[in-house]
Amino acid sequence: MDAHPGHRRPTGLRERALVPVLVFLGTVVAVISSLGAPLIPTIATVDHVSLANAQWSLTITMLVGAVATPVMGRLGDGPRRRAVVIGAAAVVVVGSVLAALPLGFGYLVAGRALQGVGLGLTPLAIATARDSVPEERSRSAVAMLSITTVAGVGLGYPLTGLIAQSWGIHAGFWFGAVISTIALVLAVAVLPSTNHRTAHRLDGLGAVLLGLSVAGLLLVLTEGEDWGWGSGRLLGTGAVALVLLAWWVRHELRTPHPLVDLRTLRNRTVLTADLTGLVAGVAMYLLMSMVTRYVQTPASAGYGFGATVVVAGLTLLPFSVFSVLSSKVVPVIAKRTSSAAVLPLGCAVSLVSMLVFLFARDHLWQVLLVMAIAGLGVGCTFAVMPGLIVSSVPAEEIGSAVSFNQVLRYVGYSTGSALCGAVLQAHTAAGHRLPSADGYRTALLIGCVVWVVIGVATIVLPRRAAAAGRFTPAEVDEELMVEESMADIAPGEDEVPLRVTP
Repeated sequence: MDAHPGHRRPTGLRERALVPVLVFLGTVVAVISSLGAPLIPTIATVDHVSLANAQWSLTITMLVGAVATPVMGRLGDGPRRRAVVIGAAAVVVVGSVLAALPLGFGYLVAGRALQGVGLGLTPLAIATARDSVPEERSRSAVAMLSITTVAGVGLGYPLTGLIAQSWGIHAGFWFGAVISTIALVLAVAVLPSTNHRTAHRLDGLGAVLLGLSVAGLLLVLTEGEDWGWGSGRLLGTGAVALVLLAWWVRHELRTPHPLVDLRTLRNRTVLTADLTGLVAGVAMYLLMSMVTRYVQTPASAGYGFGATVVVAGLTLLPFSVFSVLSSKVVPVIAKRTSSAAVLPLGCAVSLVSMLVFLFARDHLWQVLLVMAIAGLGVGCTFAVMPGLIVSSVPAEEIGSAVSFNQVLRYVGYSTGSALCGAVLQAHTAAGHRLPSADGYRTALLIGCVVWVVIGVATIVLPRRAAAAGRFTPAEVDEELMVEESMADIAPGEDEVPLRVTP
């Protein structure tokens, strides 16, 4: 049935191709967003800039993505979703070409900034799958799309290292240009029209306030090590960002058509998903940052394997593989228990990965095992979050709500990366370049605490919501399945997602 009156889903080949194209689009975005990380030392050498400046080839992508994602999410909730997706994909292509051309460091940073617009595409792909894919396939499609944001990173690191080592630094960005062009062509071919959706005025002030506040916070997190954690510039930037964030919250609660409907956070299910996205992002990037640094550390330091950039990237490949495999595990677990039960289980598996790395990291195979376990845990956690949000907010809020969850993930990623750098730097003796092994032990213990805290939160918050709303997590899933069954036999009526109000 059609989810909306007058809305025609893609038919035939276009319908069958829609989910694969959306997954490919999400994977391309994740791969491109990670292109700068393994190349930072090479960029510093080739363009004759410091490592701190070269870091901007990664930082600028995250900053632009954090600003663009909520705006694109809100625009995508209206009749312009297809145009927004295609336009953003075209911007990514232009940015990829600009970054690939040997025009100098300034043009490289500008190209990476344009590529950052692509980070807002995954939430729109999730909203498209929810609206345009038949009900029996939409849940698995949404889960797979959520996983692409983590799986693509694990693919991007080894691919980038291999291409750059074989054909030079600019070849990695040309690779990004090619795959983003393919994604653009496929998107033009299969994306359905969204002209049936109601248009709303864009909350311009909300977009500016959120963009500036998130950009300020990310600057503090990414530049803290270079600026100094107690420097006036860092503290001033952080204070201004927090003031702007408070202003944005106040504005969003008072405007009739906000950029992000913060009232949905009163729903404990949405709050749980957003909190999990933020904190899980911290723990995920804390571990990934540690692993890539650890395996490249010369054995003369008393630990590490002295691996190349390519080998360091390949250690993340099990993370991608098992995060994708988790999409096959999640439906089975959710069917036997509930979707809400998958979150704490994923956190528990991720905790195991931290513990394994804490006690067993003397051999490279142990590191590969750690990343495989981490991929399974993080994949399970991220796979279920969009579904919880989609089933708990009105249909017209899906793009915005999922985009906000994505922004929280980006903040978590940056926090985890910065936290790793800060802890390891604190365990680096004066005059030495490498941290002691105790630095990794401390960072891993912090990661264990993070997973325990968020694991407990994913158990407590849904139970309190279920008690207040007279639903158990299992009953929520049952109600949702009943609602979907009713939708199948009630053509012509608007689908109204289940809301569990605390």
